[in-house]
Amino acid sequence: MRNLPLNPKLFIENRKRFVARMEPNSIAIFNSNDEMPLNGDAIYPFVQNADLFWLCGIYQEDTMVVLFPDNPDKDFREVLVLTRPNELKEKWNGFRLRKNEAENISGIKNIIWLDELESYLQVWIHLADTIYLNTNENDRKSSEIETRDYRYAHYLKNRFPGHQYRRSAKLMRELREIKTAYEVEVMSKAMDITEKTFRHLLGFIHPGVMEYEIEGEIWKYFISNRADGPAYGSIIASGDNARILHYVNNNKECKNGDLILMDFGACYGHYNADLTRTVPVNGKFSRRQKEVYNACLELHRYCASILKPGITVNEYHSKVGDKATALFQKIGLLTKTDVKNEDPKNRAYRKYLYHGISHHLGVDVHDLGTKTEAVKTGMVFTIEPGIYIEEEKMGIRIENNYWITKSGNKDLMKSIPITAEEIETLMSKK
Repeated sequence: MRNLPLNPKLFIENRKRFVARMEPNSIAIFNSNDEMPLNGDAIYPFVQNADLFWLCGIYQEDTMVVLFPDNPDKDFREVLVLTRPNELKEKWNGFRLRKNEAENISGIKNIIWLDELESYLQVWIHLADTIYLNTNENDRKSSEIETRDYRYAHYLKNRFPGHQYRRSAKLMRELREIKTAYEVEVMSKAMDITEKTFRHLLGFIHPGVMEYEIEGEIWKYFISNRADGPAYGSIIASGDNARILHYVNNNKECKNGDLILMDFGACYGHYNADLTRTVPVNGKFSRRQKEVYNACLELHRYCASILKPGITVNEYHSKVGDKATALFQKIGLLTKTDVKNEDPKNRAYRKYLYHGISHHLGVDVHDLGTKTEAVKTGMVFTIEPGIYIEEEKMGIRIENNYWITKSGNKDLMKSIPITAEEIETLMSKK
């Protein structure tokens, strides 16, 4: 772990919020992710289960959290389960947490070893009426691989068929979409690192540089500033590559006269930033590039003006579509006839803006959150409109991260250069 220690109150507060939503006399069990095999005897780098991390802050395999607030034995109302340190494994794979270290991270005082769990768990479950089991209910989930959470759910249901079972994921969706001040503090650190990196890139980019060289600079600045690394695969898309939404090849030369779209963000303390900026490779926007860029920025600012408590995500996207339609007519992409004859289910503006405008952000880059209910105070969203013009081989996207407040929102990236003039000025100083 590269980041400085996080405040354990972050995780203590998160557990309190979850426990407050549990039914009387119930127990909730959370598992870490699996260590995934690669080839031969190799494994993929370990990635912790986001729900488990949200509850305890432990980033180690074979970890569990057990919450039983009505346990008659008050010493076991919240329990952290760790794998017992093994001298041989530590020689090969590195140090494993001791109990006092895990307590300092998580704020959980009662810690047992995984090989002790079975004797405790049977007693606890016999005392409980309801068992909360965790599964992945992210709407973007597409993998059919059965994870440890699902295997464990099958195991418990077979072993204890007489209990009632509840979905932890339903509560997690409702809780994780609302960020505490502790969480936003950590996310803001990820955004600060992202800003430093972007400002450096403005002085590094030049005609002839390779996309992967820019990606390398991102890695360098992230790691040197204590980030865990990139929050996701960085998109470094020059020229016509910018129209590919998830372009990750990053292997082309950045040419004079082209724009380069950079979508990247730091992960710090396992919370994420998500920034997109589009800049001219040679440091100067052409007249047409600036016209389209300013239209995208106007759309971004309009999004920020309406993303506030009370609006639903669907209503928000509908209004943004209306604004995009007007702007795209203004810059010559759409005609009045195009708009008049559009299919209501596939509006004309979608030819030039074919993705969603915002998503929840947090421990996961595409974090848990509702798409149908009203936006609430405490949510953190990206705002990332784009304009993609096949005929002009041009793609522009502008993205910042916003924390929803009682009266509107707070731009957590407001200090990052965003106007064409700011970008040109900083690039001219390289």
